[in-house]
Amino acid sequence: MFTGKTYFIAGHARLPQGMAARSIFDTLTITVEADAKYHVILEASCTLATDHGRDFIGQLLRGCSLQDGIDELSRRIADYYQGKAQNALVAALRDLHNQYLLYIQKSSS
Repeated sequence: MFTGKTYFIAGHARLPQGMAARSIFDTLTITVEADAKYHVILEASCTLATDHGRDFIGQLLRGCSLQDGIDELSRRIADYYQGKAQNALVAALRDLHNQYLLYIQKSSS
């Protein structure tokens, strides 16, 4: 049941050639559900081809606050995700964070 205490946001980036997910999607999407008060990521997913990859990215992002920027999140991906989509994941995170900043700007006006 939706309580209004969270929000959903997405970021997108182009996938590199030669990826399994590229046969399904041209872009990689990261989605997060975050707490509206502290902006902590409660759930995260992405459009990687395997359940295991999607779950792993969710684990990497869960618990971090979007208020803190994406440097730590980008570092986690660089350190722990060693796949062809690494740069696309970081780019999608950047786009997601830009969408977050627009959301904050819109909700404060």
